[in-house]
Amino acid sequence: MEDKKSSPPYSLSLASSLFALVLIIGLMYVTQSVLVPLLFSIIISITLFPIANFLERRLRFVRSLAAIVSVIIAILIIGGILWFIVHESIIIGRDASDITNKVTSVVESFQDWMQHRFGMERSEMAAKFQEQSNKVLDNVGGYLSTAFGSIGSTLAGVVLVPIFIFFLLYYRDFFKEFFFKTFKDTENKKINDVLNKIYQVVQSYFLGLVTVMGIVAVLNTVGLMILGIEYAWFFGSLASFLMLLPYIGIAIGSILPALFALATKDNAWYAIGVIAWFQVVQFLEGNIITPNIVGGKVSINPLMAIIAILVGGMIFGLAGLILALPMTAALKVIFDAIPSMQSIGFLIGEPEKQHLKRNSTQELLMKWGIVRPPRRKKKETEDVATAAKEVTTKSNEKEN
Repeated sequence: MEDKKSSPPYSLSLASSLFALVLIIGLMYVTQSVLVPLLFSIIISITLFPIANFLERRLRFVRSLAAIVSVIIAILIIGGILWFIVHESIIIGRDASDITNKVTSVVESFQDWMQHRFGMERSEMAAKFQEQSNKVLDNVGGYLSTAFGSIGSTLAGVVLVPIFIFFLLYYRDFFKEFFFKTFKDTENKKINDVLNKIYQVVQSYFLGLVTVMGIVAVLNTVGLMILGIEYAWFFGSLASFLMLLPYIGIAIGSILPALFALATKDNAWYAIGVIAWFQVVQFLEGNIITPNIVGGKVSINPLMAIIAILVGGMIFGLAGLILALPMTAALKVIFDAIPSMQSIGFLIGEPEKQHLKRNSTQELLMKWGIVRPPRRKKKETEDVATAAKEVTTKSNEKEN
């Protein structure tokens, strides 16, 4: 009884947990220059762990060498992707003059259409275009100054990430014991289960994302080839890489090949076809491909996913859009393990089928004892049983 009285009320425990969460988010914003490379390193190191484990167990590498080889493999893969993008961009740039001439003819055709349709003179359109261009250039200048101002932190991140990955792989058991020592009041088995589940969720998300990106790249490329768009592999792969930005990546990736089709083809329907095909691919990815590959391993409902992406973007910018979903999935695992935060973990997760049925409200209220089950059904069942009993009694009396 004394333990029960001395324990804090649930509302106070929940409030303290939420307050701690707000403080953690504030600390993350202040330390993002170090935290963003560290979070990327954690995700990549979790993904590379099977490789390091294979090198240690099967090929008998010492742990330090296995960690170094794993980091080198990651650098080669990421470097190969960047080389492909830069190389193809240079090739496309060689045809810039032809593309520029085509864009000029498209603009002139648009001006003629505007003049015949709305009676706008070319001088008037040119003045408005110049006004809007100046505004855009001012904004671009601001964005470029911000981008160049962060080059130092970007280069620092490029250097720090491989170092972080190495130590995360090399010291992984050391870090695990740190958690055992930190949460002494919690059962060690529970801590180990939570850490393993975070590992499984993050790895399932990232490996599943890479698999989905490969499938989407093939689908994008096939569609562009059918439409006769040049550099189909480049545009299709680039759009799939942009899937690192959840929900909006493919849509953004469709703009560049659509503009390219508009500039290189004689008919605007090619550009419309590109956008339409990319939307079909996005529908297939969201409703068929991703659910079947990732499945329920990363259980986040779409509403919370969108909120997480927006919050991640506010805290970390572009990097936050990429980190939002794996971080939220890991937080859900932690929330599910903390009694005072289990309701938040429940809110992040996917609704069950019983929450989406037509009469789910009534069943929910009955489940939590707010309303009682209707007595009418019970009375009807009793009436049917009584009538059946009377029929049986009468038939027995007739037989006798």
